[in-house]
Amino acid sequence: MKIKVVSPNAERTEQLVKMVRASDTNLDVLSATSPMSTLSAAINGSRPSLLVLDGVDGPGLDDIGRYTLKHPEVEAIVISSEQSPAFLLKAMQTGVREVLPSALDARTMEAAVQRVTRKRSQAAAPAELGKVMAFMACKGGSGASFVAANVAHALSLRDGRTVALIDLDLQFGDSLLMLSDQAPTSHVADVASHISRLDSQLLRAAMVQISGTLSVLASPDELTQALEVQPEHVEAIIKQAQQMFDYVVIDLGRSINAVSLRALDMATHVFPVLQMNLPNVRDAKRLQALFKSLDYAPQKIHWLVNRYQKGGDITLDSLQQTLGGAQVATIPNHFNAVSASVNQGVPIGKMARNNPVTRALLNLCSTVSPMQQVKKDSWLNTMFGNA
Repeated sequence: MKIKVVSPNAERTEQLVKMVRASDTNLDVLSATSPMSTLSAAINGSRPSLLVLDGVDGPGLDDIGRYTLKHPEVEAIVISSEQSPAFLLKAMQTGVREVLPSALDARTMEAAVQRVTRKRSQAAAPAELGKVMAFMACKGGSGASFVAANVAHALSLRDGRTVALIDLDLQFGDSLLMLSDQAPTSHVADVASHISRLDSQLLRAAMVQISGTLSVLASPDELTQALEVQPEHVEAIIKQAQQMFDYVVIDLGRSINAVSLRALDMATHVFPVLQMNLPNVRDAKRLQALFKSLDYAPQKIHWLVNRYQKGGDITLDSLQQTLGGAQVATIPNHFNAVSASVNQGVPIGKMARNNPVTRALLNLCSTVSPMQQVKKDSWLNTMFGNA
């Protein structure tokens, strides 16, 4: 494989060339001393498979982006003193494969180069796609976002299973707030705007990492941004997430539109969430009619009653009769614990492990998602750590 090292400093160029050659003596390593503003001239028709680019700043990423746009077949490793989440996201959007710190050692360089060479020399074995679990509110205030976020957290605790939580309640989504007080640096609409460059690195960079096994793609900050997200964007994002994670949990909110329908079509399991009152039951019946019109198999739909209390005016038996005999799962009403979890932005399974709500969520996970093989992770996971 041909590799070209480019740095604005001649001494640094020579140092990096030695590091790259040490990683594999069979590599064809070329070099040039040049700023990123003249990158095309520095490459000068040498047609490398991999670029190792040193001393890159924000404007330098723009220069790299212009080159990779014309040459998408070329991989790029960037070396920079800038390691902020915003810089990393921009790097991924410009087609950069990895961002390494300026104070790197030979072992770090060797590992990065070998990751690229393995990718190019070995055909990836087909992997089992992650299961998609979509949660939808039958009525506003049913607690679907709380359930989706906490199911995602519960799944992420299962023997290293990796989970993506995608907030597709595009106008009023707040799934991230259920799990963390971290502010997202990107969101669904941002990813949609760069959909042509979507890959695992870009998606990972756009997500907030709650733990080593749980990542969240937040909903847009502004209402107008929701209008920019199209069904084909959602399909591409979900497909990419399925390749990266064991489970993809989607919070759909309550809207029925082209975007939510595309997500519902792709879901392995759909969880309509309701409460035991007449408006919720009426809307549940409407949703059931919609699912039938879409030819969804009955086993795809899992009715879920949130804040359930025995002795109400509407019984579980009557609800099941209304839904044509469909099975209904329940999550008990424990207002204080749930309220504390939501207000503090901490998963209920972390705050109150023995709470009946926590046990119900764990039972739900066990029922619909049998254990499966752990999937791969990416370099950004270790870059961000367990934030």
